[in-house]
Amino acid sequence: MSKRILSQFPDQMNVALIGASGGIGHALLEHLLNDPQIGHITAFSRRKIQLSHEKLSCAEIDISNETSIAAASQAITGELHLILIASGLLNVPAHNMPEKALRDLNMTAFQESFAINTVGPALIAKYFMPKMARGGRSVFAALSARVGSISDNQLGGWYSYRASKAALNMVIKTLSIEVARTHKNTLVVGLHPGTVDTSLSAPHSKNIQHEIFTPDQAAGYLLNVINTAPIDQSGGCLDYSGKVIPP
Repeated sequence: MSKRILSQFPDQMNVALIGASGGIGHALLEHLLNDPQIGHITAFSRRKIQLSHEKLSCAEIDISNETSIAAASQAITGELHLILIASGLLNVPAHNMPEKALRDLNMTAFQESFAINTVGPALIAKYFMPKMARGGRSVFAALSARVGSISDNQLGGWYSYRASKAALNMVIKTLSIEVARTHKNTLVVGLHPGTVDTSLSAPHSKNIQHEIFTPDQAAGYLLNVINTAPIDQSGGCLDYSGKVIPP
């Protein structure tokens, strides 16, 4: 059933969705395809999604590879109104990720976490932002995490994931400053989706006391934030309800 979620954007808006095959990413894609506000979506994933829809084109991307990101950007036609990154890396059991203590730290795993969670989104901005529309509302959003907040860290652990998301939040802040000079109506923001029932969070949700969202719920909440967050929150990290997460 069609539901207009992104009502604050221009009609027939153009979307680039990166990480469209993941749990949250696929749910976001389903919501976007059912929004009459959407004109076209280019959905990127490590393996091309086999899905046919009149509003959809699909392409491959490896966000740990700059050449792949640059090539993927060429699949976009027309100006973009929303660049949405739903990729992320938390669990690498072979390298004891996420780490519980210093003894678990591993150079390769740490670098992989930063490549996907931090450098990848930064390079997507490098190659995709030149295609961002200047008229009307537009948004560059990347999934971040509350554990990327330095001031909120009370438990420790998860060294590489925490650090990579904290670094992503700095990328978002820095990008927002540069973008504001040329795109006055563009919001640049990190989004914390909450705990979502996906393969990323499943190994860590056993003892969680707060609510666990379905991917469909999380996607709806995140798109509402994307639609309603004010431009003066550009550069920040917001949770699924639109509340600011302190750095």
